[in-house]
Amino acid sequence: MQTTDVIVLGAGMVGVSAALSLQARGRAVVMIDRRGAGLETSFGNAGLIERSSIFPYVFPRDPARLVKYALNLLPEAHYHLTALPGVVGPWLLRYWRESAPERVAKSIAARRPLIEHSLSEHEALIAQAGADALLRHTGWIKLFRSEATFRAGIADAERLAKYDLHIDILDSADVAVREPHLAPVAGAVHYLDTASVSDPGALAKAYADLFLARGGRFIHGDASSLTQEADGRWSVAGPEGRILARDAVVALGPWSDQIFKPLGYVMPFGFKRGYHMHYAPGEGARLNHPVLDADNGYLLAPMAKGVRLTSGAEFAPRDAPPSPVQIELCEPIARRLFPLGKALDPAPWKGARPCLPDMLPVLGPAPRHKGLWFDFGHAHHGLTLGPVSGRLLAEMMTGETPFTDPSPYRADRF
Repeated sequence: MQTTDVIVLGAGMVGVSAALSLQARGRAVVMIDRRGAGLETSFGNAGLIERSSIFPYVFPRDPARLVKYALNLLPEAHYHLTALPGVVGPWLLRYWRESAPERVAKSIAARRPLIEHSLSEHEALIAQAGADALLRHTGWIKLFRSEATFRAGIADAERLAKYDLHIDILDSADVAVREPHLAPVAGAVHYLDTASVSDPGALAKAYADLFLARGGRFIHGDASSLTQEADGRWSVAGPEGRILARDAVVALGPWSDQIFKPLGYVMPFGFKRGYHMHYAPGEGARLNHPVLDADNGYLLAPMAKGVRLTSGAEFAPRDAPPSPVQIELCEPIARRLFPLGKALDPAPWKGARPCLPDMLPVLGPAPRHKGLWFDFGHAHHGLTLGPVSGRLLAEMMTGETPFTDPSPYRADRF
C-alpha cells in the first residue's frame, strides 16, 4: 500500500489546480483520474478566463422568452422531454428560485472574490508552467444583432461600472475595426479584463506537467473506489495497490455525485451539457477575439486548432447520448456572421458543466466525514475558477487564513 498526504480525485482544471496549490504548501499529493489531465469537461469550453464575469448565468425571468425556451425555439438552450420528470425538472425549479433578484445579489457578492482573483492566479501558474504562449489578453466581445438587444447589452455593461472593470462600447463601425471579417452587426460590448487561452486542454496538461515536475504523482484509477479506512484515512485503488492518505479531495466535475451521493450527501446537483466543433477559417479570414453572438447564444473562439464554435446549454442527463442540435442550429447562423471553412472534427465534442442552482461551487470540508474535501460545481467557470478555488481549498486544508470567507460555498448550504 502506498501512502501520501492528499489524494485528489480528478485531473481537470479544478483538480490539477487544487493539487498544485496543496503541493506548493508542502503536501505530498497523488492525483487520480481515469484518463488524463484536461481530457473531459476542461477540454471543451470557450477558453475564457472570465475576470469580468461578476454576474452569474441566471434562469431567465422574461415570460415571452420562457415560452420560447419551453418550445425549444431558441438555439441558446435545449432540453430533452424525457429528462424533465426525474432529472431536469426539480433542478430547474430550484434554479428558477435561486435566480430571484435578492438571491442573485447574494450570489454576486459570494462569487466576486473568486472572480477578482481568477486571472491573477492563472497568470502565476501559467508563468511557472511556461505556458505563456497559450494566454491572450484580448478580452472578449459580445455582439448584438438589433438596436434593442444592443441597448440591453449596454445597460448590462453599465451595471458593472462599480466593479472597476474596463469595458468598451462599440458601434457597428468600431466592431468592423476590431473584427474586420465579421458581417455587420448593430453593436457590441468589449470586455477587456477577460483573458483567453488558445487551447484549454493544453493549459490543463501544462499545469499537470508542472505538478509532476515538482514531484507529484499521477495514477490512472477509478475514483469510485474511494473508501474510508477504519483509522479514518482515505484510500483509492491503483494499478499497484491501494493509495492511502489522510485527506481526499473530490474534484470530479460532473461525476462528483458518484462520490458524495453514496456517502449520504444530498445536493441539488445538475448539469448543463455543451458542445463544440472546430472549423477552418475561410480563405484570408481571421478572428481576433472570442466573440459571443448574444442574440443567438453561441460563441466563436480562435483556437490553436481553428475557430471553435461552442453551444449554449443543453438540459439533459449527464450520460445521455449526444444530441448536438444546437451546433446544427447555430452553424449556419455562425457562417453568416464569420466565413467558416470546413469542419475539422469528425463530430461535435460533448461535455457537461456541473452546476448548483445558485451557480456557486461546493468548496470546503465534507460536513460529516473528516479528511474529505469538496471542490466541484463550478458551472460555466471551471476554467476560470480552477486556480483560485485550489488556492482557497489549500488554505483551508493547511490551516492558513483563507483569503476570503469560504462559508458561501459550504456543502450544507442548501
